[in-house]
Amino acid sequence: MPEAALRSKAEIGLMLYPGCQMAMVHGMTDLINIAGQFSAERGGAVARVSHWGLQDDGCLARCFDTHPELGSRRMPEILLVPGRLTGPMEAEEAAPYARWLLDRHAQGATLASTCGGTFVLAATGLLKGRPATTHWLFANAFRDRFPDVRLDTDKIVIEDGDIVTAGGLMAWTDLGMRLVDRLFGPTVTVETGRFLLIDPAGREQRHYSSFSPRLNHGDEVILKVQHWLQAREARAVSVAQMAKVVAMEERTFLRRFKAATGMRPIEYAQHLRVGKARELLEFTRRSVEQVAWAVGYEDAAAFRKLFHRIVGLSPGDYRHRFAVAGEGFSRPVTGLEQIDV
Repeated sequence: MPEAALRSKAEIGLMLYPGCQMAMVHGMTDLINIAGQFSAERGGAVARVSHWGLQDDGCLARCFDTHPELGSRRMPEILLVPGRLTGPMEAEEAAPYARWLLDRHAQGATLASTCGGTFVLAATGLLKGRPATTHWLFANAFRDRFPDVRLDTDKIVIEDGDIVTAGGLMAWTDLGMRLVDRLFGPTVTVETGRFLLIDPAGREQRHYSSFSPRLNHGDEVILKVQHWLQAREARAVSVAQMAKVVAMEERTFLRRFKAATGMRPIEYAQHLRVGKARELLEFTRRSVEQVAWAVGYEDAAAFRKLFHRIVGLSPGDYRHRFAVAGEGFSRPVTGLEQIDV
């Protein structure tokens, strides 16, 4: 399409900062640019992508533009904060970026983030009382720092109107497809996904995350129970047994355990047992019934229901997607699998 005929559907600005995930920055730039080309081929508008970096005066300025021929613009309609491999920003580092994002949001910009970038969005105060996601590995740290945010790390993308958050590292592809759908609609979204071999139907982060219990809460009594549960691996255990380990009355134990870990004791134990089940599904050829029995569930139907609720996939679908064992695979039975029920 001749440059004179180009029209911009919107500008998506990617915020740069030291150590940010450049694979995401360049990948998102390509993804949006490709979608714009498919749109332009149908006579539609392109999407402009720009990169923004912090200047000496404390402001952020455009330092890259995919379509400079379109002339100057006041500000992107969508601003996106990437994550980084070394972990999310601390409060002091995030402050100047958060102030800038807050000002842009007040002027009508939609804010988005991937991975640890959600920490920067939360630092604006705009996520208070709203749903958001981040990398599942950062869930406890995020809840400690931003307890008023309705964090849901099971989701890989959460769209909440003018704020969109995505989960861990490669979740930028899912976020990118959501933005393409917002800007160009389903036809261009499908074409872009087909070209880039990305499933536009999306995924859920809980399919990939492992249970990461909170251990730095400072309650040594509850920590003792957590270590005891981990040592027992996936064996079935009651609340009364847990409370007995620390000589505590059940009601008091329930209250302190929930306050320390954010979960009820039985829910916590279920996540441990499902975690063991995932390992057995990935690395052994045991049937689902045998796996259920091995992690303490005599009722395979109840196990399947619980597994699906926590992981978002049936045990069979989980094995089909994540098993590393090939046909005829076998290995010695380990202590992990020799679980008394």
